[in-house]
Amino acid sequence: MSAAIAELLTILDLERIEENIFRGRSPQVGWQRVFGGLVIAQALVASARTVEGRAPHSLHAYFLLPGDPAVPIVYEVDRLRDGKSFTTRRCNAIQHGRAIFSLSASFQAEEEGLQHEAAMPDVPMPDDLASEAEMLARFGDAMPEPVRRWFTRERPIEIRPVDLSRYVRRAAGPPEQNVWLRATGRLPDDPGIHRAVLAYLSDMTLLDTALMAHGHSLFDPSFQVASLDHALWFHRPLRADEWLLYAQDSPSSGGARGLTRGFLFSHDGRLVASVVQEGLIRRRTPRA
Repeated sequence: MSAAIAELLTILDLERIEENIFRGRSPQVGWQRVFGGLVIAQALVASARTVEGRAPHSLHAYFLLPGDPAVPIVYEVDRLRDGKSFTTRRCNAIQHGRAIFSLSASFQAEEEGLQHEAAMPDVPMPDDLASEAEMLARFGDAMPEPVRRWFTRERPIEIRPVDLSRYVRRAAGPPEQNVWLRATGRLPDDPGIHRAVLAYLSDMTLLDTALMAHGHSLFDPSFQVASLDHALWFHRPLRADEWLLYAQDSPSSGGARGLTRGFLFSHDGRLVASVVQEGLIRRRTPRA
């Protein structure tokens, strides 16, 4: 297991400091703000620890303020409802006395029902694509410096884009992309851990899809880009340490916001989760 995934598991193991109150921390890697996927995952873990015998099927979240990676995050869970089939929780993330993030999650007792699912896109499988090391060896010199630094940093999630040209050129194109992702080490068999890691990775690469239509990327310093809200639905059992295809598109951008959607498929083609996110995409005003 890589050091990065080991640290992620430690960070997701929140400290209980009181009934319905938990404390989490961020990895100390020099980021200026807390990664949104980490707050989603930690809030889901905090909410799940107040629920017995039911798995989450959906969550809806708002990013309210940038998180400070230098101090802990306190998660306060409100037990809104415990019904016969469904359980509802609200979780607020607190720093410096203010809410920086708010999540609502719904949990359901296991039931049988009608089944159908979207088909996975016909794309190359991850073993047929360049690894991150191979990608850096082939295209590293052509990558913008921020992109190269991001790929050379040790991370808990491995990424294999289907189309590598996205990372070496700046040309407008269709706002859609397919990316394979997985944890960089074997995870425990606890399904809750795999859902939390999927929640973590569901915030990766998504907003970049909206920028593709305009020939820009998340690494472009002329834009201020940040997640505003995030919705995630769990459809089927999954393993986040096995390859997941993240099929993404962006139906709209405007008003300094971009809307993106994603479907997560298991390696064998099952639709395991769906994601919708809106983000801030604001062109920075040059300083006089």
